[in-house]
Amino acid sequence: MGYTISEKILARASGEKHVTSGQIVTAKIDLALTHDVLCGPTAEILEQLGGKVWDSSRIIVTPDHFVPNKDIASAKLCLSMEKFVKEQNIANYYPIGRHGICHIMISQEGHVVPGDLVVGTDSHTCTSGAVGAFAVGIGTTEMAVVFATGELWFRVPETMCFNISGNLPEHGYISGKDVILSIIGDIGVDGATYRAMEFDGNALRALPFDERFTICNMSIEAGAKTGIVCPDERTIEYIEQRTKKVFTPLTSDKDAEYLEKIEIEADNLEPVVAKPHLPSNVVTARELEGQEVDQAFIGSCTGGRLTDLRIAAKILKGKQVKANFRLIVIPGTQQIWLQALREGLLEIFAEAGGVVSTPTCGPCLGGHMGVLGPGEKCISTTNRNFIGRMGDRTSEVFLASSATVAASSLMGKITDPRDVK
Repeated sequence: MGYTISEKILARASGEKHVTSGQIVTAKIDLALTHDVLCGPTAEILEQLGGKVWDSSRIIVTPDHFVPNKDIASAKLCLSMEKFVKEQNIANYYPIGRHGICHIMISQEGHVVPGDLVVGTDSHTCTSGAVGAFAVGIGTTEMAVVFATGELWFRVPETMCFNISGNLPEHGYISGKDVILSIIGDIGVDGATYRAMEFDGNALRALPFDERFTICNMSIEAGAKTGIVCPDERTIEYIEQRTKKVFTPLTSDKDAEYLEKIEIEADNLEPVVAKPHLPSNVVTARELEGQEVDQAFIGSCTGGRLTDLRIAAKILKGKQVKANFRLIVIPGTQQIWLQALREGLLEIFAEAGGVVSTPTCGPCLGGHMGVLGPGEKCISTTNRNFIGRMGDRTSEVFLASSATVAASSLMGKITDPRDVK
């Protein structure tokens, strides 16, 4: 019997020759990730454990949720984060001006490599599975233990394999967001509880590399422990452009044991939207044709990458956002912001009637830069649409790809990007 990539990574990290699903292991952590909201609270618990991190070179910190500081409370959070960084001599710190959404930064800056075991104080840490790492979100108490010891216990998860095969439609508007929303729509928000969702297939590997991050990111919305893609030549190329770290890619064996294998035919995929108030409440964009919205948001860790901005700009170029409608665009990192500026994408957004912000999670969690008022509706590239997620509890969030969000901003109502001329 062979082993999955997740089992192999946890075996390596725990010093075991092999591990199997259900087994409890204590594993050494390769990278620990935190941000402005939970760095300070984690540091407070660390003080009770001795106050010293096990390895400052393996910790990555960046402000991303409420930056620039939106109020006194967020300013205090950043002060406690900066205090931790200074006291612990954290080298991998990305302050405002070099900052970005943590889930994008960790790969963009070459910190995570194939085979790594990564933990972060954020549920969407699983994003890094796109490069063949086993990455999971943990709480502040667990992270304080990691900071102090460099270790954490895990129960080895069962793995579900999703094979995305066939050919992507020629219109070019099927993205990773459409893929993962379609999957979540099929299996539900608890369809992969505490399992690893492994993604494969020729159609998956034909997508722009950025789309793998979105797919792995939203595995958590199906209840998964993590999402992961076995490394291939494109993974190695992506990593080698960003780091000189030595790494050993791990892949699943051909005879690995999976809890379930699910086939997804890419030929049948359409642009989709998740209606309020669950990521599993998925229908095609055309089924919602005519549904009016008040705001469109392109950004976050599932919509703020360069690929997202390019496809949105392609749709918006030379056109105008619907009158009295809000389009907000937030690049995921400062580096992405600069590249979008150089390519003229920010100019396209501004000329179309949109506004562009400095990198931040911002409106994704109802933080700032686009909070919704009572009864307002937003179509968004974010990953969650729970009650009150982006603002008032009576507001509503529709999740979609950057192409669908851009198309909808032109009409002021949900629009399939294939219908924009």
